[in-house]
Amino acid sequence: MTERPAQRTPNRQLAALIAEAGFSNAGLARRVDQLGLEHGLDLRYDKTSVTRWLRGQQPRGTTPALIAEVFTRRLGRRLTAQDLGLDACAPVYAGLEFAGSPEEAVDIVSGLWRKDSGSHAELRKIAFTPAGLVVPSRDWLIGKPDERVARGEQPPRVPAQGRATVPRQRSQTERAPGQRVTGGDIAALRSVGELFRSLDDRYGGGHARQALVRYLEHECEPMLRGTYGEQTGRRLFAAAADLTRLAGWTSYDIAAHGLAQRYFVQALRLSQAAGDRAYGAYVLITMSRQAVYLGHGREAVQLARVAQQGAGSNAPPTVQALLHAVEARGHGVLGEVRACTASLVRAERALETAKQGDEVPYWARFFDEAQLADEFGHCHRDLQQYRAAAQHAERALQLRPAAHARSRLFCRIVLASARLGLGELDQACRLAAEAAGQAAEMRSVRAVEYVRDFERRLEPYKDAAAVRTYRDKVAAALG
Repeated sequence: MTERPAQRTPNRQLAALIAEAGFSNAGLARRVDQLGLEHGLDLRYDKTSVTRWLRGQQPRGTTPALIAEVFTRRLGRRLTAQDLGLDACAPVYAGLEFAGSPEEAVDIVSGLWRKDSGSHAELRKIAFTPAGLVVPSRDWLIGKPDERVARGEQPPRVPAQGRATVPRQRSQTERAPGQRVTGGDIAALRSVGELFRSLDDRYGGGHARQALVRYLEHECEPMLRGTYGEQTGRRLFAAAADLTRLAGWTSYDIAAHGLAQRYFVQALRLSQAAGDRAYGAYVLITMSRQAVYLGHGREAVQLARVAQQGAGSNAPPTVQALLHAVEARGHGVLGEVRACTASLVRAERALETAKQGDEVPYWARFFDEAQLADEFGHCHRDLQQYRAAAQHAERALQLRPAAHARSRLFCRIVLASARLGLGELDQACRLAAEAAGQAAEMRSVRAVEYVRDFERRLEPYKDAAAVRTYRDKVAAALG
């Protein structure tokens, strides 16, 4: 890395913090490189680089912010580049860090909302990194609950006997109290979530994603910076977590995977502020699904298991079924037949114990027999167990309502792939052509990629008449 010429003054602040943290020069360099990978940066620092920093050289670009984050994680207190005797710099694209406080979480996520205004092509350049999944999921699992989220209202004070109370100083991240948040405000956030969820499932994540992000920026952020008590604040953070997860889900659907990853991490942090452990588990399995899609099966399994541990054994049966089914998808990608089968069996048994009238979180109500059959179909396809895949995919299509258009499209492609694996070329091409026509009506990169995946499976049959006809139809539909 190119750096500015050395200054004459040694950096004693950095030296003191290295000693406090117990780092060697090589150890600090290695941690900076690892953190850089989380942000999609290939830095390649070594112990000589750290020696230069100690002598007074200033690292360029976003490296001072990365060094500060390394010490923040190690020492458990927020440090800036200036605290390390380094020049201030623009931060790396924020969002992968798990904030230390609700106030900091609001600052990070609102920064994401404001920056999310580029073209889809630009948004897709933000790097996804499997390494960036580890720290947030760990911090969520072992982190302490937030004691207080209320804003603009001083907590009750009980003076110590014989001691005067000192007014609490406002931290730099706090704003002056703004609008008072009401139950009606939170109900509006929930209604907006239902609307955008429906649009996403019918027409794809690219249809109204920007409208959702602008709503978060212009409506949700002022609420988070407003005035609210403890109970209202928890409900507000829960609604903000749900909408942020949805922003990540729609970003995932347009293949902006690095941006989606950052939204998911921040939704996880907001769910902690809400005190909603079960919803945090749901965010983790959303992250697991993205990891499956990107082929990171090991990380997908780990995320699903952390979600299971965090949700606990008292989670409703429907939630447990969902968590086990998502773990099965990770095993399926890895080709782990026994582990995949075991997770599917656990999911099936859990769903069988669910009773009508059970209290199920709103976000888990989609997980029914149709969804379980869909998960079975995907897993068996990935394991090349095509007859079972076809049976489960057909059942999912029979049970799933037409309103879940994108999910039905995915399932139809799974069925087409299974039919192809069974040697039923004509039927496979017919099913996939129907799905391609539906994908053309959506703004969903995932839908198109499902179709493209099927096309890759057709390569051994490229000279067959059915395949030539299929490709003509798809070319007309998708271009």
